[in-house]
Amino acid sequence: MAVTPVDELRPNAKDLTLVVKVVDAKVVVDRKGPKGSKIAECIVGDSTGAIVLQARDEQVDIAQAGAYIRLEGAKVDVFRGSMRLVVDKTGKMEVAEGEDFRPAVGNNLSLIEFE
Repeated sequence: MAVTPVDELRPNAKDLTLVVKVVDAKVVVDRKGPKGSKIAECIVGDSTGAIVLQARDEQVDIAQAGAYIRLEGAKVDVFRGSMRLVVDKTGKMEVAEGEDFRPAVGNNLSLIEFE
């Protein structure tokens, strides 16, 4: 499957494959217990641009700052008017080996507002 560059992402796009570097990751939800969940908001990017990635549960452990990750079956959701990447249960997130690029954080697509 072809890898989609970040700068070509559009609202509601789905079934995407991307290779990105995690620039920053912040846990925003960390519920403990049997029905606990963990959610992190990460800034990820490739050489063309950057976007917010929402990582859930075991994805949070993979999406650590400085890591290169491969996303398969990703989709673009619009939350509060801005785009964000999500990989749900049908998709896959894994560490990408052998990658070396600098993310273009100056072109953050999540800063563009959509209605």
